[in-house]
Amino acid sequence: MKHCRLLLALGLALPIAAGASVTLAPLFRDDAVLQRDKPIPVWGLASPGEHVSVSFRDRQASAEADRDGRWTVSLDPLPASSSPADLVVTGDNKLVVHGVLVGEVWLCSGQSNMEFTVYDPANRSFQVANAQKEIADANFPLIRQFKVGKLESDTPVDTAAGSWVSCSPATVANFTAVGYFFARDIHRKLGVPVGIVECAWGGSAIEAWLSRVTLASNPAFRSVQARWIREQADYPLNKARRDALIQAWRTAESQSHQQGPDAHALFISQFPMPKPVDAPDKPYPHAPSRLYNGMLHPLIPYALRGVLWYQGESNTGRPWEYHRLFAAMIASWRGDFRQGDIPFYWVQLANYNGGNAAATNWAFLREAQARTLDLPATGMAVAIDIGSAEDIHPKNKQEVGRRLALIAKAKDYGITDDFSGPVFESAVRSGTGLLVSFRYSGTGLTAAGKPLQSFELAGPDRSFHPATAEIVRDQVLVHSAGVPNPVAVRYAWKNAPDANLYNGAGLPAAPFRSDSWPDPAQTSLP
Repeated sequence: MKHCRLLLALGLALPIAAGASVTLAPLFRDDAVLQRDKPIPVWGLASPGEHVSVSFRDRQASAEADRDGRWTVSLDPLPASSSPADLVVTGDNKLVVHGVLVGEVWLCSGQSNMEFTVYDPANRSFQVANAQKEIADANFPLIRQFKVGKLESDTPVDTAAGSWVSCSPATVANFTAVGYFFARDIHRKLGVPVGIVECAWGGSAIEAWLSRVTLASNPAFRSVQARWIREQADYPLNKARRDALIQAWRTAESQSHQQGPDAHALFISQFPMPKPVDAPDKPYPHAPSRLYNGMLHPLIPYALRGVLWYQGESNTGRPWEYHRLFAAMIASWRGDFRQGDIPFYWVQLANYNGGNAAATNWAFLREAQARTLDLPATGMAVAIDIGSAEDIHPKNKQEVGRRLALIAKAKDYGITDDFSGPVFESAVRSGTGLLVSFRYSGTGLTAAGKPLQSFELAGPDRSFHPATAEIVRDQVLVHSAGVPNPVAVRYAWKNAPDANLYNGAGLPAAPFRSDSWPDPAQTSLP
């Protein structure tokens, strides 16, 4: 196996020239999982005109490398199989990929909350709740992960670092936690191998995951590239300003330390250290298209069941842009993988104060995510109740993975369990209040043992006031003494609300608003 991996890595790292050996794309490595019940694209590089044949189980296909040395074949679909087999590729040389299974394959992408591992001993922020027990119980050899190596690139590349790793107590700590808990749930239910391909970079903005072609396809996206150009040009001045702020902060921090531990602790809690400015010539996960080029492009067009996405935190400063960018990304990825409308499920941002618990920029970003449900074969796991107001990396990734798995089981695997919490449908006047109706209210609504929180009403003046709310069968009646003539209702419309409306299945209601009034912070894309 090690010899095969070395051949593949070396072959993919070298340019194609006359007499070069046939090589495989990066996901075709020992212990791979192939997608069941779909045509299986297999591709790589060889000498121009070289005849390449591929066989796996009882499937065979062949092709000739084009003048650029690229070749692709498609194997006929196969049923799931937990018995490992060899994938054999023959050209002027022969490659054997060992231990290949057939099952369900999900691409797991996004930023740090997708990159978040089951247990990172060096980083307490990247450890799930109850991590040691989760590790001890992680004996699932049919769950395998391929972690794509981090790489930025100005142009699309064909190579990617990484290897397939079977899940065990010795390996699971380095698995994407959301992806692992999702895969565990799917594997337990279906009994088939599950492969997860982690392709994530902490702090990445969505524009880094869009191709240049996609960004150039819509005039509304010109501001994205223009902003990046400005950031590069403004870097020297911004760095000088930020360095001065950091020096001033260090002086003040030192003075507070001299005043005693209580004064120092108060200073730290009220005045976090300013972050340095990232240099444009260093790894920078906001640069448009560079993560698409360096990390996603090498995976295309691997056969997938679908995509899991957990990202958005890095775009909360510009929520008005997100829906268009997100919808364009989904459409472009589906076009790239050439498998129709592959399922695309994401995590709506959890409750986090973002520096201001009462602010609404995170609420508008969540709305942008929810609007994207208009696309076919999409789903959203709501996490507004399981975050942490003080931690952008909530630890309860088990529940996030479970909620994503509920969606997949209902939409892709024919399992009819409830998969969604209450979703706003309408608000009508009822006396001096508004009566709110929902889809997916299931067997009824519940407030988790306390009065409903985080409802607001506004009158014609568009000024929102705190409101009281009560459950009336499968609806919610909302009143506010300060709003005798209500025209709009909002729920959980803050960065870090206390959200406690659930359906009978214990799934949380998605934050909502009945109005369509513009975000007061909007300054760019409509």
